[in-house]
Amino acid sequence: MPFPAHILAGFSLGFLHRRELRQLLDSTPLCRSISELDPKELQRSGIAALVLDFDGVLAHHGARAPVPAAVAWLKQCEAVVGGERMFILSNKPTDGRRDWFAKNFPAIRFIAGIRKKPFPDGVIKAGELAGVPISSLLMVDDRLLTGCLAALVAGARPCYIRCPCVSFTYLPVLELFFRLLRTTERLFVRLVSPF
Repeated sequence: MPFPAHILAGFSLGFLHRRELRQLLDSTPLCRSISELDPKELQRSGIAALVLDFDGVLAHHGARAPVPAAVAWLKQCEAVVGGERMFILSNKPTDGRRDWFAKNFPAIRFIAGIRKKPFPDGVIKAGELAGVPISSLLMVDDRLLTGCLAALVAGARPCYIRCPCVSFTYLPVLELFFRLLRTTERLFVRLVSPF
């Protein structure tokens, strides 16, 4: 079985963008979570549209709906940015998640039918759907070598969530795997781009 293309792309594109990833890693506060982002401040900084990962950013892995703090944040963002300029770009866009958003945030769309992150296809498609320049998109992700890297490759702005949503009671093995993966990504970025 061949190695998945998006994983190979993570390392090869990650190496090419190692300096930007290192700068992002070093400049991101350890406590950065989705609720730390002020929608009005994002708008003032030139952000016209948001592209959001789901797992780790809005909810713990395997959850059908965002955590309450993320729901409150989504409402604030919808009031400032507009739901039609907000997108979910997840490598796991389940039907349950789509149904939840259709009921609670019908203007927020899922990006699907594209290559997985870190390929920039989803970020580019979000820019086209929102009708804004790619440089005014903010991609919010808890993974350096997936969503943050996709943003860099596309020419959008990445926002790294260092304090992701986790639940060790629901899927503990999966959460441990992703904790290890995040740690490995940070180590990779530090090793390939020493300052």
